[in-house]
Amino acid sequence: MNLETRARQAWTIAQLQLSRVFFSRRSFWVYLLALFPALMFALFGMEVTFQRAGWSGRVVAPAVMESVREGEGEESVLSRASTPIGDSSFSRQDDDDAEEVVYRNLNYFDGKRRWFLHFEDGVLQRIDSNPLVDFNQSRTIFAAVFHHFYLRLAIFFGCLGIFMNLFRGEMLDKTLHYWFLVPARREVLLIGKYLAGLIASSLIFAAGAVLAYAVMLWPQDPAEFNAFWQDHGLSHAFAYAASAALGCVGYGSVLLAVGLLLRNPIVPAIVILAWEGVNGALPAALQKLSVLYYVQSLAPVPVPIEENAPLLIRMLMSPAEPPSAAVAVLGMLGLTAIVLWVASRIVNRLEIEYGSD
Repeated sequence: MNLETRARQAWTIAQLQLSRVFFSRRSFWVYLLALFPALMFALFGMEVTFQRAGWSGRVVAPAVMESVREGEGEESVLSRASTPIGDSSFSRQDDDDAEEVVYRNLNYFDGKRRWFLHFEDGVLQRIDSNPLVDFNQSRTIFAAVFHHFYLRLAIFFGCLGIFMNLFRGEMLDKTLHYWFLVPARREVLLIGKYLAGLIASSLIFAAGAVLAYAVMLWPQDPAEFNAFWQDHGLSHAFAYAASAALGCVGYGSVLLAVGLLLRNPIVPAIVILAWEGVNGALPAALQKLSVLYYVQSLAPVPVPIEENAPLLIRMLMSPAEPPSAAVAVLGMLGLTAIVLWVASRIVNRLEIEYGSD
């Protein structure tokens, strides 16, 4: 049997398996993992949209707010800034013999920034302002969610649910023997099932990453959004999708092999997750045996680490010098090829014992 025939058989098996992967009851929670970041950013975007709509009739010109100075009186500020979006006051007496001090806080919105004016006894003491939506902060938050939740947890557990069930799920349903009756070599069956899992997981998580990225961009200031989109927007969206898909390539092959080798996936899943979790603290040579080492390098924004974070956290979150995109892809494909070769040896020796599962 030539290579072309085996490729056609593998693709036919993948097509037959795809509907089972996409619509299996064991796969529905995978969609929730993929959509969770988009849902969180959507809730934030809705809050920002409602705030803008509610404050649209009380927008103050930025020049007016920039002209306000500490030491001014309430009446002077109100005569120029008009109706605030928030107005609260309270009084407090610090000591029994001290006079009561009246505090007043006025909040304004200039279309982009919120302004907070703090008065004491009618005199402006402090001015604070911040953007309603900070674009750079939003991108940093998205990068943190993508690296710490999406790559490390969502894709890992999503692939755990998809790839481990390709063979183990068939054993639990007592249907694996039907596949073994197909006139195709077992390694061809393995590749076909892996392709089905890879196509499904890549589509689900790449689409989830792009959707979350688009929802993150939705409430941003239009001028900032247009400038960013023309320079880096599309390339960043593609890079996040590619990073998610590459994670499915690596995690899928490893978890498929584990599902073939062991009946109980819990312990090996915990071990693999722990290995990926301490990846940044490992020597550079060992980091290259981790899926995370390759997939993180494709993300356009590196792992955000706070400067005041504890040393241990900084060590765990600081990977070795990342490889180039080409090296990352080739390295992940090479690691996957080795794992699938090992899995093919396992599947050729696999004996069906439904009673023991």
